[in-house]
Formats: sequence, C-alpha cells, structure tokens
Amino acid sequence: MSRPYELDDTDRRILNLLVQDAKLPYSEIARQLHVSGGTIHSRMTRLEELGIVRGATLDLDMTKVGFGIQAFLGIFLLKSSYCDSVIAQLREVPEVISLHFTTGSYNLFARLACRDTQHLRNVLHDMVQQIEGVERTETLISLEEVFSRVVQLEAAAPLVAGAA
Repeated sequence: MSRPYELDDTDRRILNLLVQDAKLPYSEIARQLHVSGGTIHSRMTRLEELGIVRGATLDLDMTKVGFGIQAFLGIFLLKSSYCDSVIAQLREVPEVISLHFTTGSYNLFARLACRDTQHLRNVLHDMVQQIEGVERTETLISLEEVFSRVVQLEAAAPLVAGAA
C-alpha cells in the first residue's frame, strides 16, 4: 500500500498561484515563494504524478467564441445499470462540457455549451434523448454566469492525496 502524500504549505502556495494564473512561469513562482526553480519543478512533477494537478486549461468567454447558450441538464435514467453506457455516449457529444453523478432527483447532471437555442434543441432531441437508457431530461438555461472561482487552498487545511 502506498504512503499518502500530504500537501505542505509550499505545495498549497504553488497551487494557489497557479489556479490564479496557470501560465505563471515556474521561475516567477520560485521568486514569489523564495525557493529555487528546481524546487517548483520537482514539486509540480510530483503533484502531476499523484494526479493532484491534471493539466492546465483556458478560461474562454463562451459567448465570444460563438456559444451563447449555457445550459444545465438533469438526466434521469431508466435503470442505474445504463449509467456506464450513457456516460460513454455523452462523452461523444462535444456540447457536453462537464458531467456529474449526483444525489437527489437526477442520476446525472451535465453542463452544455451551444450556439443558440436551436442548437440546444438539436443536441437534446437528436443526441442526448436518443441515448438508450435515458428516460427523460430536465433543462435549465443559464441567463448569465454571475461569477466563477477556483478554490483557495488554505495552509491549515489537511489535504492528503493517495500516492500513485
């Protein structure tokens, strides 16, 4: 059994800087934290190996790139045994940008990005609702994202990750 890896204050400070600006060079992080660039590099390599850091992404303004409709989709399954196959098929729908197992009424909860309401209708009718095992869906259209933020890792928080 692998020994768990406990994040220390330096790990948390590195991660807090990177969640604010994923393009921040390791040399700049090292300067701000008063450590060597090699320290940052080796810690980031370890955090990636552990699966704590899973890459970097861009935060796009979806409207400016042609996706004016953001929608949330509650998905009800006929039976829970359909879950894996439904997930596999939803992975193939490019408009589904995130998918979650949930508690409550829905089996799955998805976030979709579409060009307009007609595009959303087509995705729902022609793709999602045609997947075997999907009983029905409930759609909520986002009128506006008021804010979005990343979690800040506090120095006192006991974060532990299992080693790979």
